[in-house]
Amino acid sequence: MAANGKSNGKLNDLAGPSLGGKAYPIEDHHYDVIVVGAGGSGLRAVVGCSEAGLRTACITKVFPTRSHTVAAQGGIAAALGNMGEDDWRWHMYDTVKGADWLGDQDSIEYLCRNAPQDVYELEHWGMPFSRREEDGKIYQRPFGGMTTHYGKGTAQRTCAAADRTGHAMLHTMYGQALKHNAEFYIEYFAIDLIMDDTGRARGVVALNMDDGTIHRFTGNMVILATGGYGRAYFSCTSAHICTGDGGGMVLRAGLPLQDMEFVQFHPTGIYPAGCLITEGSRGEGGYLTNSEGERFMERYAPSAKDLASRDVVSRAMTLEIREGRGVGKDKDHLFLHLDHLDPKVLHERLPGISDTARIFAGVDITREPIPVLPTVHYNMGGIATNYHGEAVTKKDGNPDSVIPGLMALGEAGCVSVHGANRLGSNSLIDLVVFGRAAAMRCAEILTPGEKQPPLPADSAEKALARLDKFRNASGSTPTAELRLSMQRVMQSNCAVFRTGDVLDEGHKLIHDVYDNMPNVKVTDRSLIWNSDLIETLELDNLIAQAVVTMDSAKNRTESRGGHAREDYPERDDVNWMKHTLAWMDDKGKVDIDYRPVHTNTLTNEVSYIEPKARVY
Repeated sequence: MAANGKSNGKLNDLAGPSLGGKAYPIEDHHYDVIVVGAGGSGLRAVVGCSEAGLRTACITKVFPTRSHTVAAQGGIAAALGNMGEDDWRWHMYDTVKGADWLGDQDSIEYLCRNAPQDVYELEHWGMPFSRREEDGKIYQRPFGGMTTHYGKGTAQRTCAAADRTGHAMLHTMYGQALKHNAEFYIEYFAIDLIMDDTGRARGVVALNMDDGTIHRFTGNMVILATGGYGRAYFSCTSAHICTGDGGGMVLRAGLPLQDMEFVQFHPTGIYPAGCLITEGSRGEGGYLTNSEGERFMERYAPSAKDLASRDVVSRAMTLEIREGRGVGKDKDHLFLHLDHLDPKVLHERLPGISDTARIFAGVDITREPIPVLPTVHYNMGGIATNYHGEAVTKKDGNPDSVIPGLMALGEAGCVSVHGANRLGSNSLIDLVVFGRAAAMRCAEILTPGEKQPPLPADSAEKALARLDKFRNASGSTPTAELRLSMQRVMQSNCAVFRTGDVLDEGHKLIHDVYDNMPNVKVTDRSLIWNSDLIETLELDNLIAQAVVTMDSAKNRTESRGGHAREDYPERDDVNWMKHTLAWMDDKGKVDIDYRPVHTNTLTNEVSYIEPKARVY
């Protein structure tokens, strides 16, 4: 393992351009596969590629077990049937319905069919799942939108390691990556993709943050597993590292992002901090109340109640607050009750929640309710891919044209199993199923040690010009001020409910922020642990995706899943059952086109699930 990233570099001064009188020597590294990001999907791809004999490098801006997957709480979905009858076909139905029929049904079938074997694989690797007392099988809890018999019963499908499932999963997979001698470049910031003249991804240029050196990584496959861009919003459950770096790199490479208008608000972020309270708390019997003490979800979702899908619960909560039934001095939030549950259950199954509520809300959950409010949690959109993880675009009339040398996974990707709205506990299973699928595809199409063609002469020029521009930025507006402006616009104008007027205003305001980026001010000129510079590079990634999200939302004149237009309250399958593709040029102009939703399944074991009204 090369934890310090010094394994096979060769200093190549000739490749270091001189920008503004400053030379940037480059250290070169050559691998079969380059994985950017060490969260759940990145690590699963690293393990699979290394296992297949492919020399694999993993570049990560934080230590792998600090990646944001570590914060996932409630569980990982798979139809194991440990707590009652279950079937992967029911899981598929729930996922298609949860996605509000914008998910690709071939990808959803692949996810749900493979979920059980991939959970058992984690178990065999040593992941410490919570167990049933009577027989030691993996414990499973109910989650929103998960049913049996195609919507007739409630499924207990979500496998859990108490309320620290992501933490357990990430540590387990990092151990496997070390076992297979994967090479890690830790605390390296990926600046940009290297694309050649044929449109093939060839590698990335990265900055080693601890010594300021520049590194060029080349490989026959680049896998972007860089996570979501939740920090484009003011209130979110995402860590500060969730800046959508892969999406920013893809837009700058002239490639599109898909379905960016679909942003998920988690119903239960702690008020006002935004920290996540897992859906598992409602799966264990928690419920929401308003200022009148009413369990109001019974009005909005008579069958599923508090375990309706996240977009349904978030909108119901927002309506309760709008209509004056919020709690607190300003009547601007609601209560989540766990105080009726046995303290032993809370201690065993939700220990992290007890700590989080005490620290961030000053609440003892055994005695009093938790103040909660919907907060940004997940980006359904991202880099369009097929179910092998290969990045795709619309080209020459082919809506599924594979971009050679490029893959995307996890929240950075959009394989479109989540469509317009992700069901809780489907994210962790997405990471491992498609992380494994990408590794299998790499093993199929790549030869270990295969010779790589020469790089374009200017392969690092654009990345280093961007680095140099921001390093020497001497405008009038500090990065933090611009970032806050972006976050407030997104929170106000691209939130739970949207209208044409609000989005038109948001379009103008977010483009104003984008246009102000040349005025950004960076005060630290060094390259070593320069947080001012790194945050500016991250803001550049965030603002591009914020612009694309706002413009995509403005363009979609219907309500579907996480995209709720009050001026177009109905889902419009005739005109809008299609994926949005959005390109952005360096002036901030967004071009929009579409890809069809895949209505085909992979096998005859399940048939196309016809659209119908989505009620819980």
